[in-house]
Amino acid sequence: MPHLNKVGTAVSGGDDKDPAARSSLSRLRTALTVFFALDGFMFAGWVVRIPAIKERTGASESDLGLALLGVSAGAVVTMVFTGRLCQRFGSHPVTVVSMVLLSLSIALPPRAHSALTLGLVLLLFGTAYGALNVSMNSAAVDLVAALRRPVISSFHAAYSLGGMVGAGLGGLVAGGLSPTVHLLLLTGAGLLVTAVTGPVLLRQAVPAPVLLPAPVPAPVPGAEAGVAHAPRGRERSTRRVVLLLGVIALCTAYGEGAMADWSALHLTEDLDASPGLAAAGYSLFALAMTAGRLSGTVLLERLGQNRALVLGGLTAALGMLLGALAPTAWAALAGFAVAGLGLANIFPVAVGRAGALAGPGGVATASTLGYGGMLLGPPAIGFLADWFSLPLALTTVALLAAAAAVVAHAARNVSAEPARQPPHRQAPQQA
Repeated sequence: MPHLNKVGTAVSGGDDKDPAARSSLSRLRTALTVFFALDGFMFAGWVVRIPAIKERTGASESDLGLALLGVSAGAVVTMVFTGRLCQRFGSHPVTVVSMVLLSLSIALPPRAHSALTLGLVLLLFGTAYGALNVSMNSAAVDLVAALRRPVISSFHAAYSLGGMVGAGLGGLVAGGLSPTVHLLLLTGAGLLVTAVTGPVLLRQAVPAPVLLPAPVPAPVPGAEAGVAHAPRGRERSTRRVVLLLGVIALCTAYGEGAMADWSALHLTEDLDASPGLAAAGYSLFALAMTAGRLSGTVLLERLGQNRALVLGGLTAALGMLLGALAPTAWAALAGFAVAGLGLANIFPVAVGRAGALAGPGGVATASTLGYGGMLLGPPAIGFLADWFSLPLALTTVALLAAAAAVVAHAARNVSAEPARQPPHRQAPQQA
């Protein structure tokens, strides 16, 4: 995998001994962590109400899958352009505006009374969701560079924790609150948290790490003709590595999207679980991912990135085979937990490494592929469930997790130099 140059930090007062700089970065890290957690909380609150909204619209599995494609289309198209928006306006303002749009749009799905109107509403929801996730990850990569600590997994742990809490609360209120009231409450909570936390991001400048000069090799006689081709070769190599990281993110994020949108239906319709137990499926999956990501730094330091990616993909594959094919709800829940542990650190490592190599453009590329897998997976599973069965459709999660392990193993010796970004965009190696 790529080897990155060392970086220093040029944040105003960026010296490690400067209490003001440390306090500023600490506030920024806290605010960004809150936004990741809120994103997971909001998204999980929506997904646990999908069965009720499906019943209200009278949609079949394939109709619902097609409607969910609205989330995918909005998110993937937006992700393509969000990297440029972050470069022009800054990742912090884009994050705040995207969270406001997400909070407002989450109240709309219960008002849809057909699969077509649901798909149109989810197009707006997906637009906000895609912009938010690219901008947040870009801000996280910049902060990791300034902190000079491998904390990228901690932000994604906050997302998973928010998802766990959102799914848990959603299961508790499912019997007492209608989807309309529940999601309106989520809108209020999202706007309130954004109003409190957003100003921290808007006031704080993006941390600006500075690439330390690399040693200049002695000139080699007769090598002048090849000098002009080296930067272009490094650029192509960097793009190739970023694409590989994006493919790994896609294969594993597919599973997270499938769990979010279909785990409750699988437990309810195939295993006769109660609504509360069905909602606990995604909550348990999110809890396992949270635990895995909180221990991600130690795990990556001990195993190394490549081995952690390979073992994670294989573990997730085994867990999802159990979750999809188990004859009882409790065995399926155990499989979902194992899958969550396996998937926990693959996505944040892939996106973090892409951002370290190519700045916001790398984050946008890997995130577009990764979240594209997360958002395109559910409609694909909907069609497969209609043609075959939902348990069989969910086994595709295991197949793609195994594919991610194969790609990571095949790319173990691939390396690239980081693309030369402006000083405030270069990020360090993720541990």
